[in-house]
Amino acid sequence: MKREYNITVFSENNIGLLSRITLIFTRRKINIDSLTVSESAIRGIYKFTIVVHCTEDMVRKVVGQIDKVIDVLKAFYLTNEEMIYQEIALYKVPTEALYDSDQVEKIVRDSGARILEITREYTVIEKTGHKEETQALFDQLNQFRVMQFIRSGRVAITRDPIERISEYLRERDAFLMNMD
Repeated sequence: MKREYNITVFSENNIGLLSRITLIFTRRKINIDSLTVSESAIRGIYKFTIVVHCTEDMVRKVVGQIDKVIDVLKAFYLTNEEMIYQEIALYKVPTEALYDSDQVEKIVRDSGARILEITREYTVIEKTGHKEETQALFDQLNQFRVMQFIRSGRVAITRDPIERISEYLRERDAFLMNMD
């Protein structure tokens, strides 16, 4: 059964790694729904958060293949229930919509969004939430002609109190010290 999975990949910041990782998905004909890369809590270690919709068998094979890529320290996969995640969305609407009615302001307030910038021509609104929430706000605002819309990739952390990469690095360091 297909479902949404969050793949987390930890690596050092090496040129070409993103290309090698995405090629694994291309070869297996798995579409990436969301991809975010940033520094992690561990200095010098970067975290890729990749969202895919596939079977558990497929995600297990992909993660196994990613784990074998040179420069990848470790890769994991988790379900949405095992993660805390958010996305950010920006909406640009004509400022005249704010002046013509108080409806835009009410929609922004009711959705927990906030106004970032107001100019004579446009107003930029920001919303943080899950994809369904940011899409719902788009649908509401679009009655006022959304001029531009963008949604970020997912940012996510595990619900598990111990980050797996920290545990993995400790085990690896202990193993390497025993080899000396």
